[in-house]
Amino acid sequence: MSKRNLALLAALGATTIYGLNHTIAKGVMPYYVGPFAFILLRVVGASILFWAVSFLGPKERIERRDWGRLIVCSLFGMAINMLSFFKGLDLSTPINSSVLVTTTPIIVVVLSAFLIEEKIRLVKGIGILTGLAGALVLVLYGNEIRGDAPNIPLGNILFLVNALFFALYLILVKTLVEKYHPFTLMKWLFLIGVGLNLPVTLPEFLEISWATLPWEAIWKIGFVVVGTTFCTYLFNAYALTQLKASTVSAFVYLQPLIGIIFALISGRDSLNGVKAGAAILVLIGVYLVSKRPKPNPGDV
Repeated sequence: MSKRNLALLAALGATTIYGLNHTIAKGVMPYYVGPFAFILLRVVGASILFWAVSFLGPKERIERRDWGRLIVCSLFGMAINMLSFFKGLDLSTPINSSVLVTTTPIIVVVLSAFLIEEKIRLVKGIGILTGLAGALVLVLYGNEIRGDAPNIPLGNILFLVNALFFALYLILVKTLVEKYHPFTLMKWLFLIGVGLNLPVTLPEFLEISWATLPWEAIWKIGFVVVGTTFCTYLFNAYALTQLKASTVSAFVYLQPLIGIIFALISGRDSLNGVKAGAAILVLIGVYLVSKRPKPNPGDV
């Protein structure tokens, strides 16, 4: 199998795990583990795992000039991104989260226009506006009265914050994944992430009652740490070595489909007209943004 096909499978595997995560992680919060405590478990667990397997990769040293970018990537991808998503999931619903995180490709295109002056063509412009409309519909009109979702509008806004910083992470980390082995990169990104998250997450972590955790909570925590953190970041890092950031982010297409189906099957969420309409608008927007323009016959 070619490296490109392996990269495509890695990106598909990552988005599948993310799609399941919306419901699985929601089943643990906030009854057994607080959202911020979950993040400390994620970064510590992933850091241990990546350092444990790092001997399988080449021995590399991070160049001094790359440490600044490495710290910023960890701040965006292993701190702000994670904290906003899990707090949003604690406040909102699995279907809302699986829909709103799909705005990442749209944000990547917008940020690319500002950061690297990439032109936004008409079709992409329409896609941005369509996706934004879907996100706004869900944020403004997707409110429900649910005991396990105490502040859906704020949670939905946090999902957009998560999408913004994950998009920034994808753009900024691209340079590093082209230079360093994924094991080298991930072990340092997550180790730095432990230090960045510790002041915010430690109080909730100390509140976990380990002695009374049921098996259901334990395996779900394990899924989030090993699957949603270790595997997905490793898969995405490998995918970025062979694919463009916009291509990797486009796999988020499948996330709402997987997330919605799994949430409905497991009985953790319900689908209504607002959610369905918003999902359709967002997916249309992502499709238009990710669509490659037809080559101009006059171009050489």
